[in-house]
Amino acid sequence: MGWEALRHWGADAVRVRPLSGGVANDVWSVHVDGRLAVGRLGSRGDADLAWETGLLVHLDHAGLTVPAPIPAKDGRLFADGLVVMTHLEGGPPETRADWRRVAGTLRELHRLTRGWPQRPGWRSSTDLLHADTGTRVDLNAMPPEGVARCRAAWARLAGRPTCVVHGDLNPGNIRMTADRVALIDWDESHADVPDLDLALPGNAADLDDDAHDIAAQASAAWQAAVCWDDDYSHKRLAEVRAI
Repeated sequence: MGWEALRHWGADAVRVRPLSGGVANDVWSVHVDGRLAVGRLGSRGDADLAWETGLLVHLDHAGLTVPAPIPAKDGRLFADGLVVMTHLEGGPPETRADWRRVAGTLRELHRLTRGWPQRPGWRSSTDLLHADTGTRVDLNAMPPEGVARCRAAWARLAGRPTCVVHGDLNPGNIRMTADRVALIDWDESHADVPDLDLALPGNAADLDDDAHDIAAQASAAWQAAVCWDDDYSHKRLAEVRAI
């Protein structure tokens, strides 16, 4: 179907210009019902999209600033792989004070999603202590020594409660204004231990030394595994201590 699916949002819904959206999706600014929005077309299945859009509706209703799904004319939150969401203005965090605001938003995300069910097909970091694959992770593709290091980092999280983690907190996925922090691009969100979101620049989450070390090691291991085998993943694996 492709972008023909945009017709489900009305005869006047049109694409405007392409946006950066990573390798997995085709992302455009769109006009829907006379307002600027964002359309994301990808290949993920209905169960995955139902999980993500359901999460975003929950967070929006709870007061977090997220790209809220705009329903199609028949009420669906996605159609033929297409999701249309609200457009959010703002810039990336630049100072430690900015990152501290991001940390506060992340802790609210984690509080609002305690015990949230896992995204279909995904595994958490602690699941991967015993499983080898899950969505974008395939530990069989990594060097055994690297897998052992990653699992040693994740083992320090074992037994902790889980929630939804955003999973991709690069500055480009954060839109800040003077009065709010918005998180966009929820492609990597899943249920996991909140520490994975809290290894922020300048220790903006104010973790103690041990907690920060646990979070930083687990996060580096996760990014290495989920991105393997590109230059970034090799860089992140190099940060995970040998055992």
